[in-house]
Amino acid sequence: MSNSRPVDIDQHQSLKDIFHMNKYELDTRFVINDGKKHKCAIICPGGGYTLVSSFIEGVPIARKLNEKGISSVIVYYRVKGKGKYPNPQDDLAKAITDVHEMADEMNLDMENYSVWGSSAGGHLVASMGTDNMGYTNYNLPKPGCLVLSYPVISMDAKITHKGTRENLLGVNADSEAVDMASVEKHVTSDYPRTYIWCGENDKSVPPVNTTMMAEALKEAGVEYKCETFPGVDHGVGPASGTAAQVWMDNAVAFWLGDTLD
Repeated sequence: MSNSRPVDIDQHQSLKDIFHMNKYELDTRFVINDGKKHKCAIICPGGGYTLVSSFIEGVPIARKLNEKGISSVIVYYRVKGKGKYPNPQDDLAKAITDVHEMADEMNLDMENYSVWGSSAGGHLVASMGTDNMGYTNYNLPKPGCLVLSYPVISMDAKITHKGTRENLLGVNADSEAVDMASVEKHVTSDYPRTYIWCGENDKSVPPVNTTMMAEALKEAGVEYKCETFPGVDHGVGPASGTAAQVWMDNAVAFWLGDTLD
């Protein structure tokens, strides 16, 4: 998190949810229930694979997407002692499967669905685009777009977020595990369209994670948009009141273009 308290923080988030609910679960409170079909965003908050920080990277983002007429589902996934690979990836794959199965019931338009992730949740979502950890591995419909906010991308000890790496791979991860979970090494031409951003002042996850991912996408010929914002630190969620406050508008525009009613 940044030193200043983000203005978007959900003051009513249950402490039990934040710190103790270490299991797979879907929060469907932000599926729009007006009898009409809506585009769908699946959201994975961050938290270093230690917790699921839905109070800043789940609920506030889902609410703002609702304001744009987009239904949102927040994913709680296994973390900390239960968060070793591939448990979080298994949980996100189950979430994508479950949301597709509930689509008719909840009036979700799953054509061109998007998956959003922040920080370690950004690593989780980014991994879902790869062949070795992602949608093809789980035989899932290809996401129409991935949205990555200040994501952890590499597991290289020199540039990763230490807690994210240790929770996912263990303290003494070998080179094979590090290579397997470093997303930038597994980007192919089949990778989904991607919007990715970070703050230039990120003190938790080095911005090189974002820029190296953008380079991997470019090299693979994948359509992407990458933005960095001056003076912005880590863990800001929608980032209201900062130079990055436009990121959600930009991400939705990249994802849906002129197709959003």
